[in-house]
Amino acid sequence: MSQRKRTSRVLENAELKFAGVKAINTNLDIGDNYNTIKFAQLIEELRTKLENHNTILSTIDSSKIELEQLEKKLVSYCENMMMGIGFKYGKDSREYQMAGGVRRSEILRKSRATRLKRAANKAASQNSESTGLS
Repeated sequence: MSQRKRTSRVLENAELKFAGVKAINTNLDIGDNYNTIKFAQLIEELRTKLENHNTILSTIDSSKIELEQLEKKLVSYCENMMMGIGFKYGKDSREYQMAGGVRRSEILRKSRATRLKRAANKAASQNSESTGLS
């Protein structure tokens, strides 16, 4: 998901107020450093910062996409390396294990008899619970 670009309601309101102030007097100065020149400078400063902020967000989006593409490329590369090592040395080899794979002889698989026995024990315990026996 891309970063949401930002708008500024404060900037929009200030621009509307500045237009009204300019309608009164283009060189209005009410003292204490409150004048149309300073007002215009602050509006422009916020506009510039907002544009920079949104540009940076776009750059972040682009960088994020590049990172995700590189991650996918690396995952694919790792998979292909492991397949190649498994093909060259065998999936039950020491080399395959050294590269990060799990040797076939070390993969524990439950036998069918064990699965059937466990299912029978589970069914028996459920029957005893439902009949009230313990």
